[in-house]
Amino acid sequence: MQAWAEEFPELFAPDHWPWGELDVQYSTDRPPDELISNVHVIGRSGNGIVVCSNDLGWRFLPGGTREPGETIEQLVHRELLEEAGARLTSPLTWLGAHRAEHGRPAPYRPHLPHPISYWATVVADVVVDQQPTNPADGEQVVEVLVLPPDQAAGYLDAKADGGAMGSQVRLAQAMGLV
Repeated sequence: MQAWAEEFPELFAPDHWPWGELDVQYSTDRPPDELISNVHVIGRSGNGIVVCSNDLGWRFLPGGTREPGETIEQLVHRELLEEAGARLTSPLTWLGAHRAEHGRPAPYRPHLPHPISYWATVVADVVVDQQPTNPADGEQVVEVLVLPPDQAAGYLDAKADGGAMGSQVRLAQAMGLV
């Protein structure tokens, strides 16, 4: 991990995400699954990466918050369909996670780990073959694109949600995963 932290200091540096009152630190180490509250997917599709934007103008990798009793793979299947209209076509490959220390006195949802949870990123092959399902209680996705990795990272950097997703795409490139 040390070499990756030196190559991507902005990703591995401690950070604060004010929108979620979260102090975060990125690592490529995998935490116990029960501490993972959120997962985003670097979805490889053809020669590109799937990226999304919502009606609030945020740009992001498809993914989201774990539901009660949901496995990581079930979460990925559900979020890909909801946010990108995509299906998983390969096993998940671990990339890394932000260790999030929550500043709020209670978890965002009662079933989520608190005060420490992990926001994971995985890499997988996907096929985009329908419109996002956009459930009423989720983000309202207005654009799904498949961009070459460099363009996907730039797209995410241009107006991201604060989660360093462009840097994670670059890390996946450096690791030979995309």
